[in-house]
Amino acid sequence: MLTAAATRKVQRDGVQFASTRYISPVLAAYVGEHVTVRFNPRDVGEIQIYFNDEYLCRAIAPEFAASSVSLQERQAARSQRRRDLKQQLRQRRSLADAIPSDTRYVPREPADPEPVTTPIIVDEKAPPRHGLRLYATD
Repeated sequence: MLTAAATRKVQRDGVQFASTRYISPVLAAYVGEHVTVRFNPRDVGEIQIYFNDEYLCRAIAPEFAASSVSLQERQAARSQRRRDLKQQLRQRRSLADAIPSDTRYVPREPADPEPVTTPIIVDEKAPPRHGLRLYATD
């Protein structure tokens, strides 16, 4: 048996370890407590739970209870699934790139080019302008 590097906190539905939820009826009394998890790397269908360095119970993963699955097999299956999903995404992106672009909603180019503005020459002796418009002096 190996000891997991970190302790786990007991939740209402069991203990989460290696992306799997492990359950045991004994854990109901320890919700919110931190426990130590030990497991056999050749069989991750069950783990051993220790509380305050004393054996507490054996928790099982319902999806792996019927078969003996090693940790390496689970990791390999997860990485294979991840590779398959990435491949599907690449294929869908290439299909999306092959679709012609929709130009119905593209804004049209203005017919007249923008007028060229001439720079305004400011008289240095004129009083400075402010934001208010005074109609008598404009």
